[in-house]
Amino acid sequence: MMLTRRTFLAAIPAAAFAQSPSTKMGVATTCYMTVRRPKDTLEFLEHCRALGAGGIQAPLSNTSAEYLKALRSKLEGYGMWIEVMAGLPRPGAEQAFAATLEAAKQVGALCIRSACLGGRRYETFATMEDWQKFVATSHAALARAVPMAEKAGVTFAIENHKDWTVDELLAILKKYSSERFGVCLDTGNNISLLDDAMEVVERLAPYAVSSHIKDMALEEYGDGFLLAEVPLGTGYLDIPKMVKIIAAARPNTKMTLEMITRDALKVPCLTEKYWATFPQREGARLGRMLRTVRGAKNAKPIAKLTTLPAATQRQLEEDNVALCLKYARERLAL
Repeated sequence: MMLTRRTFLAAIPAAAFAQSPSTKMGVATTCYMTVRRPKDTLEFLEHCRALGAGGIQAPLSNTSAEYLKALRSKLEGYGMWIEVMAGLPRPGAEQAFAATLEAAKQVGALCIRSACLGGRRYETFATMEDWQKFVATSHAALARAVPMAEKAGVTFAIENHKDWTVDELLAILKKYSSERFGVCLDTGNNISLLDDAMEVVERLAPYAVSSHIKDMALEEYGDGFLLAEVPLGTGYLDIPKMVKIIAAARPNTKMTLEMITRDALKVPCLTEKYWATFPQREGARLGRMLRTVRGAKNAKPIAKLTTLPAATQRQLEEDNVALCLKYARERLAL
């Protein structure tokens, strides 16, 4: 069951607006992509303010002048910030991307965050030919996006979104090198591609103009391993060290929470299909990842969300975000 726009804010008691301690950490709408699925940017802003968040990362649900003016007024009045989520300028979507750039400027957005692939590389592509077509179309979109962002004076960030290995993404960042182009550094996504999470942070931090801070839990299963977002501090990642690395490399980059409460993702790295688009990846990487999985210390076993009642799912999603913001205040000095 999904909350409507009208009931989204009602999920938090009114007293929370006065009682929630504040944090510098922002909240991405993708924290609520499983159950609540926020639709309106202003309502999401109010919801995150109630939680004590420092900012939001969200799509713009309305780009009318009146709406954008109201959104900016709220942001400035609350002392909060926004990063705008948007799609790439694929063929036929150039005008929409240009309009989003202009709207982002009007609300004072720190950047626009996008991703080349909405799904997961090892699930989406069964052949190298299919992957190469995606690579070509993605490069064409990036070749359009970066100059458009430069012209608009808006910073543009591409996320490591279970698509590019860290080596591939670094090559992209260098190919389209620009002061207006960087990465939305997700601390957990590249685990699914068998990249070492800390290495990903260390190598991408100099390019990080945005972030998705998340902790991860790992468990073995027959075809590989399970990968699940868990509240900060309860997974196997060294979140304090990762945040310090990003902050040292890019002091002005905001830390944004992406705590996705959902069933664990299956990473079938022991199947043939998984390797179809990784012809050059060495077996040593697989061995290292499986050792990491077996050695990971999770606070508790990975839960299966879809076995829970709908009301419990909604509450768990909210509780997980609140726990992460509490961790950010107390353990990350955010």
